[in-house]
Amino acid sequence: MYHQFGISEELLDLANKTEQEIQEEFKKVDEICEYNSLKVLKAFQQFNISEHHFNSTTGYGYSDIGRDTIEKVFAKVLNTEDSLVRGQFISGTHALTVALFAFLRPNDILLSISGKPYDTLDEVIGIVENKSSLKSYGVKYEQIDMIQDDFNYDQIEKRVAKNDIKLIEIQRSRGYSLRKSITLDKIKKVIEIIKKVNKNAIIMIDNCYGEMVEKIEPTDLGADVIVGSLIKNLGGGIAPNGAYIAGKEELVKLAAERLTAPGLGKEVGPTLGINKQILQGLYFAPQVVASSLKTAIFASKLIESLGYSASPKYNEKRTDIVQTITFKNKEKLIKFCQGIQSGSAIDSSSVPEPWNMPGYKNKVIMAAGAFTQGSSIELSCDAPICEPYIAFMQGGLTYQYGKLGVLKAISYIL
Repeated sequence: MYHQFGISEELLDLANKTEQEIQEEFKKVDEICEYNSLKVLKAFQQFNISEHHFNSTTGYGYSDIGRDTIEKVFAKVLNTEDSLVRGQFISGTHALTVALFAFLRPNDILLSISGKPYDTLDEVIGIVENKSSLKSYGVKYEQIDMIQDDFNYDQIEKRVAKNDIKLIEIQRSRGYSLRKSITLDKIKKVIEIIKKVNKNAIIMIDNCYGEMVEKIEPTDLGADVIVGSLIKNLGGGIAPNGAYIAGKEELVKLAAERLTAPGLGKEVGPTLGINKQILQGLYFAPQVVASSLKTAIFASKLIESLGYSASPKYNEKRTDIVQTITFKNKEKLIKFCQGIQSGSAIDSSSVPEPWNMPGYKNKVIMAAGAFTQGSSIELSCDAPICEPYIAFMQGGLTYQYGKLGVLKAISYIL
């Protein structure tokens, strides 16, 4: 069977050896998975999730008890006052955009302290000119770059102490930057520094790819609001679309009124039959995130044994599900992504090629044989076509499927 799948005996032997060497890391992942599973289970039981919560609404979506209870469950799991969990969100970028436009007004200052945000926010902020950007509405933007994968704490403290910053944005995951993803201990430290000199600035975390990787979330550490996608971690590979905004009640209300309309807010929004999938996705999320982490750990250890550079290292503390592999070779980068596609259950015969994708400054190749379009909690791999030619791999609904996909991709570059 392995031979028919294109995996050689030599690669299989190396994979078996690799698995023996990473069992301690797998145990750590399993411990976090069990803790987060308990957290989810307690929330389901506290709000007495029952079959009637799976019912659907159409039209305006008034009195959708399932939707309203889902938002209580998410708030409990994420340790926040309230949450907005909606299929009307198209993506994580859309949810972040709604949040930014909800919280910021003309002449307000948005400060990013983790460097430039992900490429798809360039036109939202106005880094790249767009007539619908925050900049076009008079919102000002500043950023403080990170130093050697850590916050520039001194510069942040000095800038925030002036008390003219309305919103501070932190992107937990690395995006397409070369920096490492930001661990929660660093987020805790910077939040404490900010709160000490400025209690009024809103601290918003782009939490994409980070949910349930650790036992706590940024909101446990004092973040005012977090934002993420349901076709990433918390959707468990089951939610068909959507995203969430969770945090302080007044901020969630502002976000809801930006998503729908002032005066309507959370009271409207038909669920169109996805309540069960959202709940079931959250229920499976701890295990699916664990599978994604195991896939990343396996890939990191295996790819380094073949002479490539991986980040994080297989035994390094992780704060998200993203695994990078540096190829320093354009052709091998493309081949690896094509191998991931070939190792997928969906569209395995498709061959991804680099293209000028909207919202990105470089050509991008994206491999994702996913049941849900764009679902990066399913095994996926994408990369900007630029030096040093780094692949950004994430996901894996089960470790076994993730492992097979990685082996197929490696067979493409050998």
